[in-house]
Amino acid sequence: MPSDQHQSAKIDWSPEGVPVSHRFDDPYFSIHNGLEETRHVFLNGNDLPHRLNAGFQIAELGFGTGLNLLATWLMWHEDGRRKPLSFTSFEAFPMAANDIQKALETFPEVAKIARRFLDHWSQGETNFDLAGLKVEIIIGDANTTLRNWPHKADAWFLDGFSPTKNPELWRADLLAEVAAHTNPNGTLATYSAAGHIRRTLANVGFSIDRAPGYGHKRHMSKGVLKDPA
Repeated sequence: MPSDQHQSAKIDWSPEGVPVSHRFDDPYFSIHNGLEETRHVFLNGNDLPHRLNAGFQIAELGFGTGLNLLATWLMWHEDGRRKPLSFTSFEAFPMAANDIQKALETFPEVAKIARRFLDHWSQGETNFDLAGLKVEIIIGDANTTLRNWPHKADAWFLDGFSPTKNPELWRADLLAEVAAHTNPNGTLATYSAAGHIRRTLANVGFSIDRAPGYGHKRHMSKGVLKDPA
């Protein structure tokens, strides 16, 4: 896993085997099948894989267990065309490789492909290639690191902990940086449907819609960067 100079995540475990952030008292994924939640919110919410042209850039706030990355990798393989993709994630408190492995065991479909990723992660590698999917995990506070990122995303996964538990990852100035690091007609998706989050995203330049959520969550949000013209 990454260098010890960064503060690692401390994990508690729910009775269902779901990892829970000790710092934020919030689960890393839904107890009602986190893999299907990822597919519903982030993959379908960004209309993937239909948009996966060569060079497509996905970016994410909150790497966590890597479940979103691996779900994307599965979808990309199932697509069959294997267009080169880039996946960049911003994470302040990286999880230890053994905790990630334990968390992913909940999803056999993901666990069977996770070994290659875990081999890189356990060696402290944060930039690596997964058979043509270029992965970049930027460790540190996204409020600082995102502004220095030299690229723009075609699709964003906003997957921080709940805005009530981790408001730092939903600040207006950070979401403005998300907009500034989004290509024209780029999209976002998030499990959060909180009114103040939707208003902030609209204020920084996204056209935001509320959509059906996954599991017990009635709603989620998705958006498209508005044309400044």
